Amino acid sequence: MSQTVDRALSILPLLAEGPADLGKVADRLGVHKSTALRLLRTLHEHGLVYRQSDQRYRLGARLFALAQEAVENLDIREIAHPHLVRLNEQCGHTVHLAVHEENEVLYIDKVESRYPVRMYSRIGKPVAITVAAVAKLLLADLPEAERRAIADKLDYPMYTARSIPGAAAFLKELTAVREQGWATDLGGHEESINCVAAPIRGADGRVVAAMSVSAPNVVVTADELLTLLPLVRRTTDAISREYSGKSHDLEAPKE
Repeated sequence: MSQTVDRALSILPLLAEGPADLGKVADRLGVHKSTALRLLRTLHEHGLVYRQSDQRYRLGARLFALAQEAVENLDIREIAHPHLVRLNEQCGHTVHLAVHEENEVLYIDKVESRYPVRMYSRIGKPVAITVAAVAKLLLADLPEAERRAIADKLDYPMYTARSIPGAAAFLKELTAVREQGWATDLGGHEESINCVAAPIRGADGRVVAAMSVSAPNVVVTADELLTLLPLVRRTTDAISREYSGKSHDLEAPKE
C-alpha cells in the first residue's frame, strides 16, 4: 500500500512540469501502463488530476483549491492571533478562532480566560456544529443549496434544552445569522456557557473564519456578554481588513 501511495504522489510533481500522456507517466514511474492508469484514475476521482481532450493528464483544480485553503487557514491564524490576544486582554474571557474544513468546524486558535474557570475546547478539536456560534457563522455564509444539504445530513443532539432541535430550526437560525452578521450560543451546548461570535471575511466578502468570546454564567450573564458584541465586531473587522488587504468595510456577498 505504501508503494502505491508513493507512486501516486510521484505523479503530481511530474504533471507540475506540464501535461503528460499515459506512456510518459508509466515510464517515469517504471510501471506498466495499466498500473499507471489505475493510479491516474484514482487521482482523477479526487480531482487531483484532470484528463484533457487530447488524453494527456494535468494537475486538477482540486489540488490548487486544497493548497489555497491550507495557505489561507495558516495565514488567518497568524494574522488573527495578535488581535485575539488584545481582545482577551480587554475583556478577560476565552477567545476562539475557527474555520470550516470539509464537513467540520475546527478551532485553530484559542486564548484562555484570565479567571480560574477553563473551557474544555482545544485547538484542532471540532466544535458542536449545530449549536456553536462560530459554526453558525461559517455555515450561514454558504450558498442556500449547500446550507440545506448540510442541514439535512446533520444529527441534532439535545445537549441542553436550548439546543437546536432539527434541520428546519437550524436553517432558520442560519438565515438570521446571515442577515444580522453575528451569532450567539446562549447555553445551547452547555447550560452554563454563553458565547458571542462575529465573522472574518476575505477580499471577496466570503467568511474565511469566525472568532468568538465565551464566558460562564458565574462570571458574566448572557446579557452582559452581549454588550461585548461591538468590541468583538470591531476586532473581526480589523482582522478582515488586514487579511484581505482592504481598508474599506467588507460586506457579505449576495445570495
